[in-house]
Amino acid sequence: MTRSLTLGCALALGVLAAGAAQAQAQPAGKPAMEKCYGVSLAGKNDCAAGPGTTCAGTSKVDYQGNAWKNVPAGTCTTIKTPKGTGSLSPLKT
Repeated sequence: MTRSLTLGCALALGVLAAGAAQAQAQPAGKPAMEKCYGVSLAGKNDCAAGPGTTCAGTSKVDYQGNAWKNVPAGTCTTIKTPKGTGSLSPLKT
């Protein structure tokens, strides 16, 4: 009986530890995000706006192919713009 109880407690602690590690990897309430190129409006990009720009908010035109915006993971390629859909890699501009 004692051995079963010890084994049960060890298993329960392992499950709790795994759950705690998972919770730390993804903060509660914050979805996973990914970089999506070609979907931001001029001056509204999160970063990487190509030559002649420095970073966030520096894209020069709407839907600039080398400027990205953070979007919820798995949604980038479903975002439709007048120039096509979002891309997980920079687009030629």
